[in-house]
Formats: sequence, C-alpha cells, structure tokens
Amino acid sequence: MSDVTIKQLAQVLGMPVDKLLTQLGEAGMKFSDQEQAISSTEKVKLLGFLRRTHGKSEAAAEVEDSAPRQITLKRRTVGELKVAAPGGRGATGAAKTVNVEVRAKRTYVKRSVIAEEASVEPEREDAVRKLQESQQQREQEERERIDAEQRRQTEAQQRTLDEQQHKLEKAQREVEAASAAEPVATEHVGAASEPAVEAAPVAAADDATGAVQRMDQRDLGMILPRIHEPRKREKLVKPVPAPAPAPTPAAAPAARVAVAGSTTAPAAAGDASRGKPKHPRERNESAGGKEDRDSAGSKRFAGGQMHLSEADRARRSSSSKRGKPSRSGGRELSRGGSGAPTGPHGFSRPTAPVVREVVVGDTNIVAELAQKMAVKGSEVVKALFKMGVMATINQTIDHDTAVLVVEELGHTPVADNQNNAEETLAAHTQNIELEGEKVTRPPVVTIMGHVDHGKTSLLDYIRRTKVASGEAGGITQHIGAYHVQTSKGVITFLDTPGHAAFTSMRARGAQSTDIVILVVAADDGVMPQTVEAVKHARAAKVPLIVAVNKMDKDGASPDNVKQGLVQYEVVPEDWGGDVQFVPVSAKTGMGVEELLDAISVQAEVMELKAVVDGRASGVVIESSLDRGRGPVATVLVQQGTLRKGDFVVCGIEYGRMRALIDETGKQVQEAGPSIPVQVLGLSGVPETGDDFVCVEDEHLAREVAQERELKRRETRMVSKSNRLEDIIAKMGQGVEQQTLNILVKGDVQGSVEALRESLTQIGNERVRVNVVSSGVGGINESDATLAAASKALVIGFNVRADASARKVIETNGLDVRYFSIIYDVIDQVTQAATGLLGMEVREDIIGTAEVRDVFRSSKFGAVAGCMVTEGVVKRSKPIRVLRDHVVIFEGELESLRRFKDLVDEVRNGMECGIAVKQYNDVKPGDQIECFERTEVARTL
Repeated sequence: MSDVTIKQLAQVLGMPVDKLLTQLGEAGMKFSDQEQAISSTEKVKLLGFLRRTHGKSEAAAEVEDSAPRQITLKRRTVGELKVAAPGGRGATGAAKTVNVEVRAKRTYVKRSVIAEEASVEPEREDAVRKLQESQQQREQEERERIDAEQRRQTEAQQRTLDEQQHKLEKAQREVEAASAAEPVATEHVGAASEPAVEAAPVAAADDATGAVQRMDQRDLGMILPRIHEPRKREKLVKPVPAPAPAPTPAAAPAARVAVAGSTTAPAAAGDASRGKPKHPRERNESAGGKEDRDSAGSKRFAGGQMHLSEADRARRSSSSKRGKPSRSGGRELSRGGSGAPTGPHGFSRPTAPVVREVVVGDTNIVAELAQKMAVKGSEVVKALFKMGVMATINQTIDHDTAVLVVEELGHTPVADNQNNAEETLAAHTQNIELEGEKVTRPPVVTIMGHVDHGKTSLLDYIRRTKVASGEAGGITQHIGAYHVQTSKGVITFLDTPGHAAFTSMRARGAQSTDIVILVVAADDGVMPQTVEAVKHARAAKVPLIVAVNKMDKDGASPDNVKQGLVQYEVVPEDWGGDVQFVPVSAKTGMGVEELLDAISVQAEVMELKAVVDGRASGVVIESSLDRGRGPVATVLVQQGTLRKGDFVVCGIEYGRMRALIDETGKQVQEAGPSIPVQVLGLSGVPETGDDFVCVEDEHLAREVAQERELKRRETRMVSKSNRLEDIIAKMGQGVEQQTLNILVKGDVQGSVEALRESLTQIGNERVRVNVVSSGVGGINESDATLAAASKALVIGFNVRADASARKVIETNGLDVRYFSIIYDVIDQVTQAATGLLGMEVREDIIGTAEVRDVFRSSKFGAVAGCMVTEGVVKRSKPIRVLRDHVVIFEGELESLRRFKDLVDEVRNGMECGIAVKQYNDVKPGDQIECFERTEVARTL
C-alpha cells in the first residue's frame, strides 16, 4: 500500500486535520505539516493507541493492513470423454470425443476476521435491543397519554349527559304538575277516538318540547369500556294530552297495540307519550310496543315477530344477542341487569384447582380412577411411574396404591362403602354383644411347646384318653379342640402341633385362647419351638403358665428350664416374676391337679364372660373335606349359642347347620360359649382362622358370602405391577433358576397350610419350589390333569387318589407320593430339588513336579527332566505348566518315563522324564502340576 498525506487521510476519515495531528502527537509521532506522508506502520500505531484509549484490545491492530483478509483460489481442469456413436454396439461409426471442463472455486478467510466479526455481533445486537426497548417505552407512554385523554373526554361527556338528564327530569315534573291541575276530559272518549288521543301527544312532543330524547352515548362520541354497565331507563316527558283529528300512519300500529294491551285511556296515552326514535331499529321497537317491558302482550309482538311462540322468540333473541355485537362496540347484556359478562359460550375459567372426592375401592382400574379424578390416564400412569409402580391404564392397582395416587394428584380419597350386607352383618353382631346379658364362661386353654415334650400325653391324662398313641409317628400334626369336665369346672383345651412347620397353626391357637400352657420337658430344656410359643403368647397378650413335664425321669432339672426361660422375660413367681411354674408328669399324673388349680385361679382373675342368649359367633379352628359328609369345620363358639338349623356365614362359605358333633363323635343340639364342635352343612371348606357368624336367613348369608368372594377374586386379579426393586432383584438371577412344581393335597386345612409354607421355603438361587395348587380332600381327576399340564409332583398327605385320578396318573406317568408324617414330605422334596441342581465339577491337584533340565528328542521334541516334589504324577491325568506360579499352558502328557521305561505314574521324591503334548517351551525352573476332575452333586 502506497503512503498518503495527513490531509488525504483526514479527508478519508471525515475529521479535521488539526484533530488528526493532535491524535498523532498523543500517539508519540511528530508531524508538523498536513502535507507530510504517513506510512502504514504509523497508521497501525495510531489505531492501536486509539483502541487502548477506548479500552479495547490491540489484537486487531497488530495485523498488518497489507495482509489480505481472504484468499480465493480458482481451479480449472479440462478432460476428454469418449461417447459411443449412435446405433448400438454393432454400429460401424467411430466413437465421439467430448471435452469436459471442471471449474472449482474456494475462498479462505482469516480466523482473525471471523473473530472480529463475532465480537462486533454482540455489540450490534445490544444496540438493536436497546433501540427496541426505547421504542416500546415510547409507545407505552403514548398509549397511556391517549388513554388518559380518552378518560378525560369520557368524564366530560358523562357530566354533560347528567346535566341534560337533570333538565329533562325537571321539565317532566313541571308538565306533570300542570296536567294534574286541569280536569280529566278523556273519560267520555269512545274507542274510536283513542287512536287520535294517543297520536296527538306524540306529534306535540316532537314539535313543541322535544322532551322525549333517548340519549345515545355513541352520538356524544363516547368510548365505551368492554364491561358495560346496565342500560339506564330513559326519562320520558309526559305532555298534556290534546285531541287530534286522526291518527298518523306512523302512530297507527302503536294505537292498535295500546287498545289490545290496555283497558284505560290514561295507560294508552302513557304508552304513546314516547318520543320519536332516532334510528330505524328504535322506531320499529316503539312501533311494535317493545318499550312496555312489563306487558306480556308487548313481549309477544316484539320486533314484529307476531308469528313466533314465546320459546322460539326467546331462543332467537338469545342467539342474536350471543352472535351479534351491539352498536356500542360490545355484546349486548341480558335484560336481567346483572352486568356480568357471560362470554360467547357462557363458560368462565375456574380460578382455583377443583378438588374432588374420589371413591377408592379394594381394587381399582387405572383408567376408571383417572375418569373419577377427571384427568387423563397418562397423568395417573406418570404418577405411578414416579412412585416406582409400572402399570398401564388397563391394569388394576390395590387400595393403598390408589390412595397414594389420588393424594398425589391433589384430590381426596374416600372409602367405598357399598358393601351393605357387610355393614348389616357387622351392626347385627355388635348389637348382640351390646344388648345381651353376659355370664361367666369356661376358659379356653391352648397347650403349646416343642415337639415331643409331652403336650398331647399331658392332655390325654387330663381327658383319660389315648390320642397320642393314634398319631402317625408319635407326633401331633393336627390342632385339636376338646372340652373337659374336671373337678374345677369345664375347661376347653386346644392342642397344637410342636413341629417347626406348624407355626401358623400355633399362632392361630394363641389368638383364639384365653390362657397358654407352655409345656417344657425337664430333661430337654428350652428349645426353638418353646421360644416361638413364648413369642406367640406375647403377641396375643394372653397369660402364660409353664408346665415342666417329665419330672419322673432321672435327668429332670426344672432349674435349667427356669434359667432358660428367664432369658426370654418369662420369670417364675418364686424368682419375683408373675408366671406360674407347675412341675408335672404326664406319665404318673404328678402335679396335674395343681395345674388345673392354676388354670382356675387365672380364669377367675381374668373374669371371663360372654353373651349366652343370642346368635352365635366364633372362629374356625380346623376344617377338612370328608368323602361322605362333605365339608367339615371345627369351630369354637365365642359369643351366643350355636344351634342346629342356624344359618351361618363363615368366610366366603355359608350354609345351614345340618349337624353339630362334639369331640367324642356324638351329635348335640347346641353349643354355648367356649365349646368346640364340628359342624356340617357349609357350602365349601372354609379357611382356618376365619370368623363365623349366625345370621337371620339364608338370603343375607348368601349376599355376605358372595360379596366376600367377589372381593377376594378382585384382590387376586390385582396385577402385581413390576416395581423397580423387583426388576433389579431379578436382573442378577438370569434364566438358570430351575423350578420344581408341586401339587399338595391334605386331609385338613391346617396341615395343607403348614406344608405349603414349608415347601416354598426350600430352594436357593439355582432352584425353587413352586406349589401350583393346594387343597383339602382326596386327589381327584382335575388335580391330576393340572399336575400333568404343569409337570408337577403330586403329594398326598393322609389322602389318596380316586379311580378317575388314577387313570390320568397312569396315562401321563405322573409321580404321586403319599405321606403321613411331615418330616418325610420335607426330606423327599428336598432331595427332588437337589436333583435339579445337577453335578458340580471339582479339580483336585494330585501331584507337582519341578523341571530340573530340558533335553531335546527327535521323537518328542523338548523333554523335561523333573523331580516329583508333591503327590504323584499320572500319565492319564491332565496337567498344567506353571512359570513363576502363573499358568502358561494346560494340556496332557505325551510321555512319562523313568529312565527308559514308560510308566503310568511317578511318586513323590522320584525323578522322571516328561514330554508335554503340543508344547515345547519348557524351561528349567518350571513346575508341572497334575490334577484330576471329579463330579460332585450339588446340595441346597
């Protein structure tokens, strides 16, 4: 770039020469004349000084102006393309050559230029933004000024309007005073002169006073607000009535309307005294009589719609008001004078969230729950996902989850109280307990303890029976209920099993009792089921009496029993506690009377009472299915008296009592409180632990049972929605877990429940036991078919298969096993589950040899001279080569020799030559490890 003078540079920059010379002097450059030349370097220096003065970087100034900002490269290539002559492949013409020219153009821009443009862009945006803000502020100020001016004009026009109305009212009062002084001459006027009387004041009012004026705000140039005020009634001046020769054509319709709607001349004159309207629409309204708002006849012929009914006219009027805006700029309001805008559709947006009371049942479908809350189903699904429950809108959720979802979405959950039959039954039972007279009842005593500690034997001595000798295996596997007449009165005993599998049966016995007798063998001490019985008694909050049994044996030590129970807060009375310890012997009868005395004293202290007269209620102790008698349930009556022929609801079953049988097998007619009996006549086998209640008739019993069955079915249908915790737990299991399906049938409900709980606990991470079905009664054809479909093992506990079931079993080759002792069932199922685990391969090291030297053989390659340091090395076993205790090869031996003889094994401390098959990289110092693989059966 050529140098320029200071004067030329000042002209280019558009600034005075003196100012430019001053800036050059401040930058440290000495120039005295405007004709002096200034170089590019000096220009850059001046630019850098000015940028520093304004607080900017010099990065852009350091770039030489002579350097180009961008470079454009152009490239042109020419080539030739041969095209075949027309006529196809067999044509004789020569190929045609076409010149092809390709042009390319590329532009390269400096990075500094791009950075400079990028830095300038925010400044430009900031300036534009500030400009827009200032413009918006000016527009806002202008709008406020215009609004203020319009308000001032509106207020001035309103004041003018008020003054005019005041003058009209004053003129009307003067005219009324003048007309009241003159005699009334219209009384003798006939019907023919009424149109003239009515038309004359109209003309007089128009020509003389002009008092009838409908003040329209639009004529005054007022700007109406969007929310209108109710229209004020026009103030009319009633002129002095004067006769007229004939009615004018414009007043004739008004005269006819006045004759039809009025009976007196003054009323007609009052209607005709309206002023002449200014607009055609108002003229039609006055001609049609629309100004008379209190007259039904005028409403009928309003707007000239004389052919319409009242309903059609109201509908059209409302639609016209809704669809057409008024001339005042907004929609017309209703005549009701409310003044509130109704909107085009009569809908106002709610100002607060709507909180609904949502009825929540035991089972709830997600879609129905969303409909009750008036929200989308996706909102409910989203709330469930946030709670960790993955369910779709078609799935069912339980009551607790539904309550949480309803509260999460801001509504109020309400319990579903549609079970009228249940409420009736509960009220009926409560009335019996409140209204009946309570008398003393016998105590219910449950005998608990560890297995083989003599519980049933002690009860046999009290009852003088031999129940223990009839039990399979010598252990009790059923819960028994007996009432015994002793010298101390009637006592009801519940005998519970002591085996570990009957935990729920013992818990049920503890919940149904008044006193618990804990039987502990003096020679055996405190055992696991003893501790469990103590926990059940504590949970049921019933008193405890400890019977130390087997005191007749030589190794009996009651002090050891006391010391063992003190650890579980069972302190005897002689040690300062509140628990009675009675030493007894079921074999000799020692201490039995003392035990009965302790039970009687405890019962007197508790003051046990119950209502005798009334319908019975109680609990099911045990239930079974008898082949000849049908469902049989052992019940314990707690309130009222159970009689033969009563209608009973027991869980989901109901029926009429066909027979009552006591523990000796005799039929009885009734059973009072604390008396156990067997009942016949139920519709099915009830669950153990269910409550039973006597009702008035079979209809109520059926309704209650059906409602309970429906509720239980809905509960089973509740899909166990996938929770995040369950998915994470299943991720580590994979698909390797084996499943052993089992079908269990037993003689009583308690045994089936104990078997089901015990068998489902068998298994580990590789195998699990799945009870596909369980029930009471013999093995029938449907059970066998289900077992064949699910490939299940069939277990019959004290039951057998019938003829039809045996055919299915033989046809499908099912495995059916019969048992009478619960020990055997658990052991054999454990063995079957162990068989599914398969075999485990173990590796045992049998010998180690150390390589001392390596020899080369033409036949075997590298041969290692070794010394056996541990165990024995066998030629037929696999080996590993270790170097620095790291496995580098695993394979087999090709040759094992001692001296020149081929041997099968070499023992510890002997030398040998070893050739490894397909491996020649053996070095001195390596170790050759010999091992063998064995298969071991896995166990649970």
